[in-house]
Amino acid sequence: MIAPVSSRSSLNARLMPREASALPVEWIVADSLVPYPEAVRLMEARVADIAAGRAAEAVWLVEHPPLYTAGTSARREDLLDARFPVFESGRGGQFTYHGPGQRVAYVMVDLKRRVPDLRRYVAGLEDWVIGTLSAFNVTGERREDRVGVWVPRAGGEDKIAAIGIRVRQWVTFHGISLNVDPDLDHFSGIVPCGVREHGVTSLVALGHLVGMAEVDAVLKVAFEEIFGPTVRAETLALK
Repeated sequence: MIAPVSSRSSLNARLMPREASALPVEWIVADSLVPYPEAVRLMEARVADIAAGRAAEAVWLVEHPPLYTAGTSARREDLLDARFPVFESGRGGQFTYHGPGQRVAYVMVDLKRRVPDLRRYVAGLEDWVIGTLSAFNVTGERREDRVGVWVPRAGGEDKIAAIGIRVRQWVTFHGISLNVDPDLDHFSGIVPCGVREHGVTSLVALGHLVGMAEVDAVLKVAFEEIFGPTVRAETLALK
């Protein structure tokens, strides 16, 4: 008999390093908009270095110029108006938008050193966002039939954070995007993540007038509760 697949909400989403001597995760905050092709190039190089044991794990916080990315499951009919550049991303998922006011966190961790379980990893990313939102008194929720974090409202729900990942030799890359104060009209050029029946929202749209630095500080604390210690670094250095 095949055992039923457990829901993500039932999983233990803590993914601490197995070894107490593990190096802390480097925590890097970009100080200007990062072009998407450059971000992918640097991520892939860092992932190769992590897999080879040449570099520490890293979280890279960025903002991008306005653009759309297409995941491996993207449907062309979900691109409604290509008014911004469109990039094939290689990550899982469908179409999403990135732009100023949205915090993108690229997470490069080695699951072999933690727990080599992708469902548990996705649950960990969701819990990271949910924990961050709770610090601002926002109730974020996961949905078993779709990935991401959602905020209930009267008569429906809106997406506040998207998740799309890729894994190479058990090292993760891509990650999460959290809507802090992006131009929500920019999402109208796509069907975000292929979901037509729900909208999108942001912390500021919900009435929380927070800045990116404040959100970053909370993200760091919430990340450490799930993935372990971090250390600040200036750049996404390559070996």
